[in-house]
Amino acid sequence: MTSTTTTREIEAISLPEDENLLRIGQVMTRMRLMTGRRLIGRLAIQNVAPGLELSHLDVIDAVRRAEGSGEVTVGTIAEILRIDPSRASRIVAEMVTRGVLRRKASQADARRIVVVLTVLGQRLLAEIQAQKFALIEEILADWSAEDIEAFSHLFDRFIGGYEHAFQTRLKETTD
Repeated sequence: MTSTTTTREIEAISLPEDENLLRIGQVMTRMRLMTGRRLIGRLAIQNVAPGLELSHLDVIDAVRRAEGSGEVTVGTIAEILRIDPSRASRIVAEMVTRGVLRRKASQADARRIVVVLTVLGQRLLAEIQAQKFALIEEILADWSAEDIEAFSHLFDRFIGGYEHAFQTRLKETTD
């Protein structure tokens, strides 16, 4: 490539010829921009716990996801969110102060401290889920039952493939 190559020429070189692949890539970008605005989280905070930050919602979601595997520690939260344990500890401490999380002794090992959602944390989690499902229902309101069923399976399959590809590539770069 010469120094006179334009941005449009570079973009044209990397674009797929298959218009379906192109559309999927463009839609993924649009979806990333929409989810990046965190509309659902902002609405949940506004309705249940004004003053919380969006990063707090990430911690609440990490606790929710990790609870299924056992007790949740600050280290577990840091691992799920891929953040430094000291940062996770500071966020958890702030959320404990705000009454969203509570620390308690582990049932398995009293020397270990675990993190659980308080009633406020559970209300916030329920509000996030209510906002999410209300938005999905609004979007799908005029779709047929068959389209919704097909999309739910295909979307799950696509995201599962995306997660697998990401993990595979991440593993390749760390090996």
